[in-house]
Amino acid sequence: MEIQVLKSKLHCVTVTQAELDYIGSITIDEDLMDAANLIENEQVHVLDKNNGERIVTYVLKGKRGSGVICINGPAALKISVNHVVIVISYASMDFEKAKSFAPWVVFPDTKTNTLR
Repeated sequence: MEIQVLKSKLHCVTVTQAELDYIGSITIDEDLMDAANLIENEQVHVLDKNNGERIVTYVLKGKRGSGVICINGPAALKISVNHVVIVISYASMDFEKAKSFAPWVVFPDTKTNTLR
């Protein structure tokens, strides 16, 4: 049996941009992507701590070291600049393997979106 488990988590990053006129996604600083073991085009859930909104989208690479967290497309109507979000991805794996799996959980500096 396979189950879905937490694979990666960026806990509390601040949205730096919101671009409505885009086809959709979230742009994330490549340093943060690496730290959380996220790859471009990977599906993620974005949870807004300011208003409770939850969206499902995919990751685009942002400029390394920029601290960028940009909400693109229609989600920009729900998640605004300066909101604090949690970005989560999940993976499917065998039930027994999941018992010992350790996800990548990153706690960046919320003010600068940089690694501590």
